[in-house]
Amino acid sequence: MATPILTIVVPCYNEEEVLPETVFRLSSVIDALITDNLVASTSTMLLVDDGSKDATWSLIERFHASNSFVTGLKLARNAGHQSALLSGLMHAKSYSDCVVSIDADLQDDTDVIREFVLKFREGFDIVYGIRQDRSADTFFKRATAQGFYKLMTSLGVKIHYNHADFRLMSKRTLDNLEKFQEVNLFLRGMVPLLGFPSTQVYYTRKERFAGESKYPLRKMLAFAFDGITSFSVTPIRFVTLMGFVLFLLSVVAALYAIIGKLLGANVTGWTSLVLSVWFIGGVQLLALGLIGEYIGKIYKEVKQRPLFVIEKVLKGSAQEQEELSVTPPSIPAASNRR
Repeated sequence: MATPILTIVVPCYNEEEVLPETVFRLSSVIDALITDNLVASTSTMLLVDDGSKDATWSLIERFHASNSFVTGLKLARNAGHQSALLSGLMHAKSYSDCVVSIDADLQDDTDVIREFVLKFREGFDIVYGIRQDRSADTFFKRATAQGFYKLMTSLGVKIHYNHADFRLMSKRTLDNLEKFQEVNLFLRGMVPLLGFPSTQVYYTRKERFAGESKYPLRKMLAFAFDGITSFSVTPIRFVTLMGFVLFLLSVVAALYAIIGKLLGANVTGWTSLVLSVWFIGGVQLLALGLIGEYIGKIYKEVKQRPLFVIEKVLKGSAQEQEELSVTPPSIPAASNRR
């Protein structure tokens, strides 16, 4: 096969502390791949600034001026990790044969990208990076993450265990991913739906090189809940089942009360009544909240607002060549036309 053009997409949000090391390591990876003739010399990395409030974009501009591998994409506002990642993927697919996505924190092993490319050259359209060792994570984060993957699998969602957003995708998979017009993004659940030939590469997850995690507990829980409600209606069905079970229990309680009344028993039952009212009221509020979550997702989808707005683009040689190849012929001046 012809030497493929590779683009490494890196979403960045307030990553000024780690970005110099990220650029250095990824530049070394690309340079080694080019030297070994595994990727084309026009291969680059695309740093996507997701509305950072620090010096992230200034650093991207500086690296672009001094490093031929660095290109940049600046979003007009903070769109969120998944939207920022998607913007980079959709931008890179127009001039790339394959695209690797990786976070800027260097917890994912950059050396594994070589294995991604080798698998791509073997004919795989999607290569998933799977974390085989999460010892660098805290016990709480490791337990909750693994519990999330197991829960998603039990709900019938096709998701790769211990896989985040470290993966390689071919151009044709990205072309088909673009057809998914979803506002509620959960890429690690969307990509397996494409169904193209795929494989897995295992690696050891490392500690964050510098800076603070951009996914505190609140965001992790919101992301997990968004993934569950975006890909499964099982929670709604569970509410229906719970309502049916509570109805059966209420019938049993009613029969018990009627029989007790007929037998002349004193039915005081104040405590049990109050507990039942509170319990059923809590279940009802929980059910309404869950239904409201699904309705809210429908509301977002029908508005069809753009997921991201691109403010600036720092181009590389591959993009410039692509633009030149599609530039229409110049139109003769009006005075020369008959």
